[in-house]
Amino acid sequence: TIISIGEKIVYLIFFHLSFVMFVWSYWKTIFTRPANPSKEFCLPKAEKERYEKEERPESQQEILWRAASTLPLYTRTGAGAIRYCDRCQVIKPDRCHHCSACDMCVLKMDHHCPWVNNCVGFSNYKFFILFLAYSLVYCLFIAATVLQYFIKFWTNELNNTAKFHVLFLFFVAAMFCISILSLFSYHLWLVGKNRSTIEAFRAPVFRTGSDKNGFSLGFRKNIAQVFGDQKKYWLLPIFTSQGDGLTFPARLVNADAEQATVTLHPDSNKWRGILFSENTSFCLSAFRKQG
Repeated sequence: TIISIGEKIVYLIFFHLSFVMFVWSYWKTIFTRPANPSKEFCLPKAEKERYEKEERPESQQEILWRAASTLPLYTRTGAGAIRYCDRCQVIKPDRCHHCSACDMCVLKMDHHCPWVNNCVGFSNYKFFILFLAYSLVYCLFIAATVLQYFIKFWTNELNNTAKFHVLFLFFVAAMFCISILSLFSYHLWLVGKNRSTIEAFRAPVFRTGSDKNGFSLGFRKNIAQVFGDQKKYWLLPIFTSQGDGLTFPARLVNADAEQATVTLHPDSNKWRGILFSENTSFCLSAFRKQG
């Protein structure tokens, strides 16, 4: 149906470029294994045995507090306790959640996506965003190039054999455009706010309480958290996200230096909370930030 050779070349180049980038990012999203907590977040064997033998939740929390004292943790449960996964038997790093479908704890888990049959998290979140972007571009290209023939269908300028193909192709491309556009826009908003889908519905809890913007560092830094510092790699499905997935810079973790910090101190085999003085609290917060 296209007579111009130049137009054919442009169509072929743009089609295959968008198609290759779509398949590449889709492949990376599917086959990139979700990142899991490292061994340092696992309880030592002796502590694990003690934890399993304990029946009182208070005693179990004492064991977790002692094991977590050397870990870079800033978030807590809604009740202020250490976040621990009984299924994986690990102390959960910040922004880590257990996926029941994958049966594992996933670093910076966003959601489990049935479209890719994989968990979307720290290791493949950039690939997922690019998958949405290139699938949207691909569907827009299909819908735009078929539009003129869709119009000809209503004016009865198409033969009978092409009518069904044009109708099917245009409607499928258009429907996918609408659905993907809404999902893509939502995840771009999440990236700009430095939130995961889980954090958008349930704000993370810090020492000072829950804060939905606790990990937000400003729009530019939030974008760099997912896509990296070098803009030339932003559109390529290669891993460039910042950090290791275990620790994340937080906005208000050390904002209030005068607030007393509660820690645990052993006394006659019992753990009790001690309020440090103002200077000690500030030094402890600085030490945790350095660590």
